[in-house]
Amino acid sequence: MRILIIEDEKRLANTLADLISSSNDIADISNDGESGLDNALAGIYDAIVLDVMLPKIDGFEILRRLRLSKIFTPVLMLTAKSDLEDRVKGLDLGADYYLTKPFEIDEFSACLRSILRRKNDIMPEVLVYGDLTLNPATCELRCGVQSVRLSFKELAILRLLIMNKENILSKETILLKVWGYDSDADDNNVEAYMSFLRKKMLFLKSKVVIGVIRRIGYYLEVEGID
Repeated sequence: MRILIIEDEKRLANTLADLISSSNDIADISNDGESGLDNALAGIYDAIVLDVMLPKIDGFEILRRLRLSKIFTPVLMLTAKSDLEDRVKGLDLGADYYLTKPFEIDEFSACLRSILRRKNDIMPEVLVYGDLTLNPATCELRCGVQSVRLSFKELAILRLLIMNKENILSKETILLKVWGYDSDADDNNVEAYMSFLRKKMLFLKSKVVIGVIRRIGYYLEVEGID
């Protein structure tokens, strides 16, 4: 999963990012409200950790604009304020959880897991498409009795394709979702990993193929089905 941290306290932001990364998830950091809002509006994140007191644009305004833009990514709000009025305001604007500073790391982890349950309730732990079964917990891709192990990037890309099986995903979307904003990866990286995935799917003798529409993007389809 990819999680956006919008927090101007750099030390805290880095600590939370390290914690998220230790669970094999990806964390991006924005240290002010303006860049945080810009990143959040991309709609590529599975969750957002949002501080209330931020330079340029505060957390309440960021949350308000996200919900007005029909972006319903789960949001965990962080604040040094414990006033009931502020907590109510955040929840009314669409926050999923409210955590008051200072907090323990274990408490943060539990709150983050809580807001992610909304996605997990919808998305099964094991993803199925055609004759393929993808288990993110073990990085295993299975077809019948055959199975292969995927790398972290291969897993992230295939998971993204399965979750968006109704849509065509552009290279830009894949780069942002899998590599992040601050990565030096380019179109060649996407093409290379698509090639790796195709070879593994061919090895499994799967009927699922990764299709491509030139200059538009990638999609999944099952061969032999009209």
